[in-house]
Amino acid sequence: MLGTVTMYSTTWCGYCQRLKKQMDREGIAYTEINIEQDPDSAAFVEKANGGNQTVPTVRVVPSTGGDEVVMTNPSLAQVKQALAV
Repeated sequence: MLGTVTMYSTTWCGYCQRLKKQMDREGIAYTEINIEQDPDSAAFVEKANGGNQTVPTVRVVPSTGGDEVVMTNPSLAQVKQALAV
């Protein structure tokens, strides 16, 4: 297992759609949470982004037991690096 990836997104976010397609193509499993439908997740995104609801915000928890990584609008390479793929 590589770790867990959670993507906080909205339905209208083009950057979210692009990253999802890239992760799907690479076989990277993730959980998607729509911040417009989950107030707790929206609050997490705001805290991670200086009060802004910037998406995609991605949380990676490596399976190696390392620290979780939270990234805003990351590239596929950054997600893979956080997973240590």
